[in-house]
Amino acid sequence: MGFFDFVKNVGKKLVGASEAQAAPAPALTQEVASHGFDTSKLQIGTSGNNVQLSGQVKSQEEAERIILALGNTVGVAQVDTSQLIVAAETPAAKFYTVKKGDTLWKIAETHYGKGADYPKIVAANNPPIVNPDLIQPGWVLRIP
Repeated sequence: MGFFDFVKNVGKKLVGASEAQAAPAPALTQEVASHGFDTSKLQIGTSGNNVQLSGQVKSQEEAERIILALGNTVGVAQVDTSQLIVAAETPAAKFYTVKKGDTLWKIAETHYGKGADYPKIVAANNPPIVNPDLIQPGWVLRIP
């Protein structure tokens, strides 16, 4: 898949993370598992503020959602998926970095032509979206 860039001082704060470095691999693995993903075929490693994700996932969507679970944590600047195997390849979603003043309605209007389609973005982005009224600048979102 490749490399995915994130804003390292934005996102969920995990134990052991700082703006200078990502949380330790066990904490990141636990974060991925907390969102309902099977981590038995994944290996997560860290080096400073970079995360290496390898192993196997079922689908492109699952891979993208795991990347967002990792990248939208404090201390992660980049997620390397060059060693990740996706069992069922499908077209990749677009990624969008939230800017100050953005709303999900405005993002949906830009990408779909209708603001009322914002629930598609919410459904594709858990994590990091828990409350659609609370999005943060710097978050990276999937736009399916």
